[in-house]
Amino acid sequence: MRCFSERINAIRYRGFLLLEEHNRSWLVRPERSPMFLLPFRTPACSLVEVKQILDQKLSNKEQEMHAA
Repeated sequence: MRCFSERINAIRYRGFLLLEEHNRSWLVRPERSPMFLLPFRTPACSLVEVKQILDQKLSNKEQEMHAA
C-alpha cells in the first residue's frame, strides 16, 4: 500500500482554488459559495494550461448568462 505524503500545491486564481494532484492533473474548486461553476478536474497539464481552461469556462458561463 502506497502512502502519498507529498505536499499539495494550492493556488488561488480568480476566486477559485487550483489544487494540483499527484498525477499532475488539477482539481478546480470555487473558494466560496454560491457556486456558479461546479468543481471540475483537468487532465495532466501545466499551471498555465489549467488557468486557460478556467478562463475559457468562465467566459462561456458569462456568455450563457448574458444570452438568457
